[in-house]
Amino acid sequence: MKQNIYDNNDFFEQYKALRAQEHNYNNLLEKPNFFTLMPDVKDKVVLDIGCGMGDFAAICMERGAKHVTGIDISTNMIAMARSLYTDANLNFKQVPFEDFTVPAASIDLISSSLAFHYIADFSQLIEKISLALRMDGILLFSIQHPIVTASKAQTGWCLDEHKNLVHYAVDDYHSEGLRKLDWFVEGVEMYHHTLSTLVNTLIEHGLQIEKIIEPKPTEEAIKQLPKIQKELRRPSFLIVRARKV
Repeated sequence: MKQNIYDNNDFFEQYKALRAQEHNYNNLLEKPNFFTLMPDVKDKVVLDIGCGMGDFAAICMERGAKHVTGIDISTNMIAMARSLYTDANLNFKQVPFEDFTVPAASIDLISSSLAFHYIADFSQLIEKISLALRMDGILLFSIQHPIVTASKAQTGWCLDEHKNLVHYAVDDYHSEGLRKLDWFVEGVEMYHHTLSTLVNTLIEHGLQIEKIIEPKPTEEAIKQLPKIQKELRRPSFLIVRARKV
């Protein structure tokens, strides 16, 4: 059963409030680094997996993409995307990627921002993506960093008696699979994989890794959101660009 946490109204309202903040982890850390790896999409066919509210799909259209399809399991997300962005060559579909039919060798760029950690079978996901990409096509994705997803107990940051950060607890790293965490609501399901599993799965399915980024905050980002300086000690995100060869 695929979890659809973004259609939990309590979760969704709190998530929207977070993303509406000007200074948040996505805007200051994940998105800027994600865009540094974005290829030229002019006249290209793009598939955005876990498209959310459609922002990245719309940017692809602004940059001259031939056609963009954004898919998401969430009815709430797709409704927001359709209300915000309309274009004859921009299509939003409410469907999980596992159930989405993609013609072989039909896509130039497959993108995904912070969605792959919700998909249970990473190998099947990458196999399907590789088949859908044209030769020389690009996969660009970001996920929660394996350091963050590892601990089953959600231990996270350990503090001293003065509530200063001591260290970040990494446990259960080699025990891959389902994790349940409390984020806005209880029992949000994500899947943990080691870095070697992520990298080797791409290689095994004919995807050549071009660059990996573990984002660090800039000095300006730290000024805008002081707590983000924790990212200098432990990365929250992993961003990967790979090419079908």
